[in-house]
Amino acid sequence: MAQTDTQFETRGPRQAIHQIPLAKGFVTIVGSTVALIVLCLIFAPSAVSTGALVGSLPFAAVLAIVGLGQMLVVQQGGFDLSVPGGVSLAVVIATHMPSGNDADLLGAVLFAFGCAIAAGVINGLLVGVYRLNAIIATIGMNALLFGGVFAISRGVPRTTTDLLAEIAGGRTFGINHSVFIALAILVLVSFVMKKTVVGRRFEAIGANPLAAQAVGLRVKLYQMMAYVFAQLHYCVAGILIAGITREPTAFQGNSLLLPSVAVVVLAGTSLLGGRGFPISVVIAAFFLNQLSQFALAVGVPFSAQTIIQALALVVGIGIYSINWTTLTTKLANRNPKEE
Repeated sequence: MAQTDTQFETRGPRQAIHQIPLAKGFVTIVGSTVALIVLCLIFAPSAVSTGALVGSLPFAAVLAIVGLGQMLVVQQGGFDLSVPGGVSLAVVIATHMPSGNDADLLGAVLFAFGCAIAAGVINGLLVGVYRLNAIIATIGMNALLFGGVFAISRGVPRTTTDLLAEIAGGRTFGINHSVFIALAILVLVSFVMKKTVVGRRFEAIGANPLAAQAVGLRVKLYQMMAYVFAQLHYCVAGILIAGITREPTAFQGNSLLLPSVAVVVLAGTSLLGGRGFPISVVIAAFFLNQLSQFALAVGVPFSAQTIIQALALVVGIGIYSINWTTLTTKLANRNPKEE
C-alpha cells in the first residue's frame, strides 16, 4: 500500500493538479494589483499615501488570514459559510472574558481556540464524514456560533485589553504587528502545503477524492481537518480584530464572508477543489482591500463595497473558468459569411 500511495502522489491526481497554471493565477493577481496601484497614483493618491496604507494594511492582513482558511475548505471542494460566526465569536471572547484585565487574556485566547476547534470538528464531521452539503452544514454552524456570540456579549461591545491592543495593534519598524502575523501564517501554510507529504496528499485528495480513497488515503480525515484549520484561521483573525479595533462589535465577522471567497477565487484556486495558492491569496487580499480604499477615495459610498467585492468575485470566476484560448480560437476562425 505504501508503494501505491507513493505512485498516487507522483503520477495520479497530483500530476493533474500540477497542470493548473500557477503562473497564470500569480501573474494575473500581481498584474491586477500593480495596475490598481497605478490607478490610485493617478486618480486617488490619498489611497496609497503612507497614512492610508498604515491604516488599511492591518485589515488586509486579517482578510488574508481568513482567506487562507477559506482556501483550505475550497481545496476540498466545499465552502465555509461559518466565517462570520467564527470570527465574531473570537472577537467577543477576546474582549468580554478578560473584561480589560490583561491577566485573563491568555485564558480567553485558549478558550477561543477551543471553541474554534470544536466548531471545525463539527463542520468536518457533518461534511466530510456524514456527507451533508457544505453550504447547509456551515450555515447551521454559523447560526450556532452567533448564538454563542450573543450569549457572551449580550450585544454590548467591550473595550479590548491593553496587552491585546499592543500585540495586535502595535507596530514594529512602522509596520503593524498583524501584518507580521499574517506573513508568518502564510509561510507556515505554504511550507505545509508545498513541502510536506501531508500537504501534497491534501491537495491530491481535493483534486480527486475517489482516486485518493482507492489507494487508501484517509479522505474523510483530511476533509474534516480542512474545516478545523479553517476555523483556527478565523479565530486568529477575530483575535487580531479585537486588538486592532479598540471597541469591536459582535458583528465584526459579517463583512468577511464574501471577501474570503473572492480572494480565493482571484488567487486562482478552483472551486471544484485541488491545488491552492497561498501567496496569491495574500496578494489578492491586499488587492481587494486596496480596491475598496480606491473606491472610497474616488467617492464611491461605503454601502457599495459589497457590490465591488461581488464584481471582483464574478471577474475572478470568469478569468479562471472560461477557456480563453478556445474562445479566442473560435472567434478567430469564424466565417464572416455565417453572420
